Amino acid sequence: MIVTGPGDCITDVDGIEVGHHSDPDNGTGCSVVVCEDGAVGGASVMGAFPGSRELGMLSPTSVDSVVHAILLTGGSVFGLDAASGVVRWLEGRRKGYRLGRIIVPRVPAAVIFDLGFITSRVRPGVEDGLLACRQASMKPSPEGTVGAGTGATVGKLTDLRYAMKGGFGTASVDLGEGVIAGAAVVTNSIGGVFDTSRGRFIAGPLDEEGHLIDSLDLVTSDGYSPPRWSSGTNTAIGVVATNARLTTQQACRMATVGHDGIALAIRPSHMQFDGDTLFVIATGTSDVPVDLTRLGLGVVHAVARAAVSGTLAATGLGGLPAASEIRGQR
Repeated sequence: MIVTGPGDCITDVDGIEVGHHSDPDNGTGCSVVVCEDGAVGGASVMGAFPGSRELGMLSPTSVDSVVHAILLTGGSVFGLDAASGVVRWLEGRRKGYRLGRIIVPRVPAAVIFDLGFITSRVRPGVEDGLLACRQASMKPSPEGTVGAGTGATVGKLTDLRYAMKGGFGTASVDLGEGVIAGAAVVTNSIGGVFDTSRGRFIAGPLDEEGHLIDSLDLVTSDGYSPPRWSSGTNTAIGVVATNARLTTQQACRMATVGHDGIALAIRPSHMQFDGDTLFVIATGTSDVPVDLTRLGLGVVHAVARAAVSGTLAATGLGGLPAASEIRGQR
């Protein structure tokens, strides 16, 4: 049986804060995971069409991969502007990489495509990144149609009219001896969201009567062809945090393993026009020697559960229903 952290949230990891800026009127927003005192970072991109910032510093060959925040944002590449607001906020708190008297905050970021869900003219910017940081807290984070999950949608295998709302979700796993693995995931997928604890899809493409369609059966059926508009609009992005002590190489490995959690919960995932990206940040506050196999399995569980939790917590927006509104239908 999985043991969760006290808040079942990524903020169960000491030193981790989460903040959001949500813009439901325009169907977009951004979320920030703050580790202002610095954490060893890693990343893994399994989608073939990502949008990101500062991924190079998280390479296994990087000299220094310490980061101070991770931004998850809507707005596609335009939303990366919000990272400058996070940088500005950290600089004001004198948090970042120190070069003499100069402070350089390091803020990698990844995006989802929510342009056109409600509007394509409004995207997260510098001020939105600042606002998300000002809301950052160590308390359990809100989930669903918030932050980067505000404009997230799932089940776009047929037509956007038959899609559903995705969202921002978070979860944690207590591995014992004080070691925690937490995750925050934004579900914005072409396929559906599968809850392994229930053994069924909880969100995805709908038929004309409003019933869920099995995403894997649909995409592999005779004669299926994806809609042209869906290319590049589908991405699951997320952050894994742990208090284990990891090297950059180990953090990158945990990020790669974490994609198993995405594959468990989002079906299909890692497709040709997905941008699936996971970050890992390790604060190293635990002195317990790390068992990478056990930690990796904890990461997988946390990522999968976060994806499901955010989808279940979502509320309808822009005419699209949420899982909570059709739960029980198959």
